[in-house]
Amino acid sequence: MDKVALSRSEDLTGGVLWNFDGFFHAYPATKEKIMDPINRRSFLGKVGIGAFAASQLGETQGSADPDPNRTDSARATQELYGVERCVTEWAYSSSKAYADPFNEVELDVVFRDPEGQEQRVPTFWAGGQTWRVRYAPPRPGRYTYRTVSSDPGNSDLHGKTGTLEVSSYTGSKPLIKHGGIRVATDRRHFEHEDGTPFFWLGDTWWMGLCQRLGWPDDFQTLVADRIRKGFSVVQIVAGLYPDMPPFDPRGANEAGYPWEADYARINPHYFDMADLRIRYLTDQGLVPCVVGCWGYFLPLMGIPKIKKHWRNLIARWAAYPVFWCLAGEGAMPYYLSKNKAADSALQKRGWTEVARYVRSVDPYHHPITIHPSRSAMDTVEDPAVLDFDMLQTGHGDRTSIPSTIDTLTRELQREPRMPVLVGEVCYEGILDENRQEIERFMFLTCILSGAGGHTYGANGIWQVNTPEHPYGPSPHGRCWGNTPWQVAYQLPGSEQISHCKKMLMRYSWWRFEAHPEWVDPRWTPKDYMLPFAAGIPGEVCVVFIPPMWNPPKLNSLESGTTYRAFFFDPRTGKEQTIGDVAGDASGSWQSPITPTFEQWLLVLEKKA
Repeated sequence: MDKVALSRSEDLTGGVLWNFDGFFHAYPATKEKIMDPINRRSFLGKVGIGAFAASQLGETQGSADPDPNRTDSARATQELYGVERCVTEWAYSSSKAYADPFNEVELDVVFRDPEGQEQRVPTFWAGGQTWRVRYAPPRPGRYTYRTVSSDPGNSDLHGKTGTLEVSSYTGSKPLIKHGGIRVATDRRHFEHEDGTPFFWLGDTWWMGLCQRLGWPDDFQTLVADRIRKGFSVVQIVAGLYPDMPPFDPRGANEAGYPWEADYARINPHYFDMADLRIRYLTDQGLVPCVVGCWGYFLPLMGIPKIKKHWRNLIARWAAYPVFWCLAGEGAMPYYLSKNKAADSALQKRGWTEVARYVRSVDPYHHPITIHPSRSAMDTVEDPAVLDFDMLQTGHGDRTSIPSTIDTLTRELQREPRMPVLVGEVCYEGILDENRQEIERFMFLTCILSGAGGHTYGANGIWQVNTPEHPYGPSPHGRCWGNTPWQVAYQLPGSEQISHCKKMLMRYSWWRFEAHPEWVDPRWTPKDYMLPFAAGIPGEVCVVFIPPMWNPPKLNSLESGTTYRAFFFDPRTGKEQTIGDVAGDASGSWQSPITPTFEQWLLVLEKKA
């Protein structure tokens, strides 16, 4: 850990700036004059997390104000230090006591960068009479900032000013070095702020913030496995989960539920524990795709409360590299709803409104989507509120192949143009089928058909089954299965699609385009169990070959170009060399038979 000195001035006695694996947290010595019965640090101690969790949240022993009776209102301009694209955090406390601070007050911090551009950053209510701001400055230089409170008469919160001196990042963490994720200029893929391509390989941890996936050991075990396998995204719900009624004990974490009863206000300690997990994902190089809640919470809570929920998420997590997913199965009503048509219409209209709200509040403009029952673009009233299209195409093993390919290829033709990816399909092991060959098939056929990424899922992980506490039935009374997550994360499909991703990343995969005409025979809506081809003309051709008796023939090979050809085994990640090949006078080349009567990839790469 590198400690960065923080200027000590009259307004910042005792303030400290710490760097934990590239994320910086600044703490001016502000005092909480009216405290929660349990503050953040004492809460963490009570739940058995202790100093480790405090450090992960940017808190350190000894960072409190040495003068506990000193007020903030008389202090001069604060002077802070930070590092570009790294999270800097500090607090503001009010000596005026609000009966319901979460609902009575909103506080923003407006930052002006060295070029004069402004970002308005929401703060989050941290309990008691305290609000915290997290900010990741986008570039080096001297920033100024000022606070804007909905209660302008409160001088502890409104009109506070300061400076933030930001130095260049010199580390090697890709999510910081290359910057956050955005939609690429081709509107088909994702890239970092500096233009470095970003390959979305997602995993599904819907209930990954609940206490069944224990912190830190369980959570970090799963993270390490997914990092090793090349996953880059985790789809995770912010506490308001699917497949359970509200306030079901299965949805709690170490601090309880995300909201108090009747959705009166958030539980900030729940989100303190969630912070540890979200922060750890980004520290390790995994981008959270934060799903705000399951779609049916919108009619349960109402749009104003959903907006407050999202404001809290943005304030806490927008400073990290994230994707926003407005809701899961956004237009699907609650399982036992008695007004399903009305609820669905309300949800579709409501999530469109919430999308506009999220876009207006998020100062970093992270990409937005919504998890659908079929297509994200059909889950909102105006597809233009989305940045990318997420699909759900079934869990029916081979019977889900037609819906997956047809939906993907259809959505790729729609306007407005945006990346399209399958965000849920055929969880490995669900319904006592959907084994590794289906996981490979879905990943490869989607990517070679033009998808901007792909999300895998394993039954047992999404709902976080444990041997002692299997998830159990959903509200409809049916149980999806009891495979523990400790078994599910080792299912072979996740390893095998990682082999395929790593092979594709040898090439300029973001330039790949689907070229079904390159191979004969080829898949069609009459037969999906035939080869799929994609690549870059004159550079590389990749053909996915399902089990077939007679090998395919390649077409359209460039005259005078020699390729190195090999078979790639998606089960092991190993190659079997074919040799140098070239097209005949008509540009055709006959592939030899595959090494075994199984799925294979045929790769032709241009010789240097």
